[in-house]
Amino acid sequence: EVQLVESGGGSVQAGGSLRLSCAASGISSEDFAIGWFRQAPGKRREGVSCVGSDFDGRTYYEDSVKGRFTISRDNAENRIFLEMNNLKPEDTAVYYCAADRSSIGLLNTCQGGSYDLEYWGQGTQVTVSS
Repeated sequence: EVQLVESGGGSVQAGGSLRLSCAASGISSEDFAIGWFRQAPGKRREGVSCVGSDFDGRTYYEDSVKGRFTISRDNAENRIFLEMNNLKPEDTAVYYCAADRSSIGLLNTCQGGSYDLEYWGQGTQVTVSS
């Protein structure tokens, strides 16, 4: 019943921009911490940007994306977004959205922890060419 569906990926030149969207169904996004993760070939999954529930409100950005990416949510639409600017080839990866009731757990996993998050999307490919 719970689904997270990513969209907005694609292929862009270095320096370009993309806006990823994640549509949530079966949950109310305001009650969940949400985040964006990515996995590049040959590399482990890493947290890109995460934000706690509306009550918590904490936000995290991976160091390499600070100043370039912005996470946001639209609770009325039950969607989360990742605005990605000044994309670099090293941003190439499959991007996944995730949600969890635990802000602590999700934010920890976003920073490299192993907490098993409740819900994941199927991923969307982002390819940045030089």
